[in-house]
Parts: sequence; C-alpha cells; structure tokens
Amino acid sequence: MSTYMAKKETVQRGWYILDAAGKPLGKTAVTAANILRGKHRPEFTPHVDCGEFVVIINCDKAVLTGRKLEQKYYRTHSGYIGGLKETKYAKLMAERPEFAMRLAVKGMLPKNSIGDRAITRLFAYAGPDHKQQAQKPQPCEVEI
Repeated sequence: MSTYMAKKETVQRGWYILDAAGKPLGKTAVTAANILRGKHRPEFTPHVDCGEFVVIINCDKAVLTGRKLEQKYYRTHSGYIGGLKETKYAKLMAERPEFAMRLAVKGMLPKNSIGDRAITRLFAYAGPDHKQQAQKPQPCEVEI
C-alpha cells in the first residue's frame, strides 16, 4: 500500500472566515494556524504547503483570559543598548488588535519557508467588515 503525497501544483485552496468575537485569542489563533497549514485536510503532507486562506474578523472583540491584559507584554528590541520597547497587551488590543492576532497565529506556524508563505494567506480585521467578499469565504465549521 502506497502513501499519498500531495504536490503543491495540485492543491486547491479555499477561503475560510473566522469570527473572533467573544472567543479566546489563543484558541482562535490555533484554529487559524491549523487551516493555514492544511492540517484539517485528509491529504495533508507536512513538507508541502497545502493550507488555505483565512479571514479573521472582529479581532477587537477577542478576549484574553486570566490577567493577561495586565501581565503580558509585547517586546521588541532595536539591537542597541537600552533599545527594549515593551507594550502591555491591554494597550496592544485597544490600538492594534489585528496585529495581536497575527502575532499569535505566526507563533503557531512553523519557523521555515512553509510558515512564511502560510502567514501571507492570513487576513485579520478589527471589525466585522472585510475586503474578501469576492472570494466567498465560507464559515469555519470547527468550533472554538
């Protein structure tokens, strides 16, 4: 019995839409990362980019459980002495919720060229409106 191996030329990519309103940020990010990677498909092959497109709406209504809003930080460093910048997630979720969602999804993807290509298929929006109506995204059937 032979094992089926998907080829990138034969992958048919669909569009999915996820509503993050009232759902935990991490669980929404897990669902999005699995769809971007293609792990929900029966023909999933780890070394082939067989994922699909994901549109996440209502990122501003995603919730962080526990005390993460006060205790969790987004940190960047310029590389220079004293170049550390810290932003609390309360401020990040208030000002740039789609960036916080993108960070969470990117952290769950592989750190290689497959993950780099997969994150380009993610579209995150703070509100309920999005620009991908022409692609007719279907709602994700996986419950979060």
